[in-house]
Amino acid sequence: MKFALVDDIRAQATKGAKAICPNCGSEVIAKCGDVKVHHWAHKSMRNCDPWWENETEWHRAWKNYFPVDWQDRIHYDELTGEKHIADLKTEHGLVIEFQHSFLNAEERGKREDFYKYMVWVVDATRLKKDLTRFIKGKNGFRSYNDKASMFAIDYREDSFPFIWIDSDKPVIFDFKGMEENNDPDLAWRESLFILFPKTNVRESIVAEIKREIFINGVITGSLFKHREKDKKETPLPSPPIQKALGTSVRQSQYILQRGKFVKSSRW
Repeated sequence: MKFALVDDIRAQATKGAKAICPNCGSEVIAKCGDVKVHHWAHKSMRNCDPWWENETEWHRAWKNYFPVDWQDRIHYDELTGEKHIADLKTEHGLVIEFQHSFLNAEERGKREDFYKYMVWVVDATRLKKDLTRFIKGKNGFRSYNDKASMFAIDYREDSFPFIWIDSDKPVIFDFKGMEENNDPDLAWRESLFILFPKTNVRESIVAEIKREIFINGVITGSLFKHREKDKKETPLPSPPIQKALGTSVRQSQYILQRGKFVKSSRW
């Protein structure tokens, strides 16, 4: 985990440090080697949250785009008492899970049912075949409602990994990851691609969005709206999402500075 409690204050791991797990209250120790990203680990037991996975530089890079107070937040179900550490939980209540490793459909469904108001951000560079599939499938994208950044597709599996095509939540694919991209023919990899839950038997909707606009839209709460449907809170594109996919979004108190969002001095 990225944060633990040192004297009741959330802190990142530093060599030789000890702290308390905010989820279970057990002692954790700092792991600050040269291979894995620095993190806290339980001293006498496996991770208390079975949904937790080892973080990569990709995870940390994404988290660092957002305010520290939103990272690694405990999400609690008051009815069942179940709790898990969400990768990111915004002040607007939206949970974002950053997924690098393989996740089976059953596990994905459990997390979606638990968090409800959530979206996924997926590292689509983990398997080379995922990029190859998308490049081929992208040729079949057709304009949706005459919007340059929105597309309709007939067969989701022709463009996206099978595990994600039946997700009940929006899935944001990052085809750039941590890689440098100097190929002008692959400039589109700088963008993110949102696959929305399927609502039409015939076609599905995909949106291309600039990375900075996505991040700013999450921070301001303007990108995904909150709606209760069939007793499940479902994040939906802001009506219309085209507004968020344009050149500007509602002004934020955070500004992008050296790859991270920080509070503007004006606030």
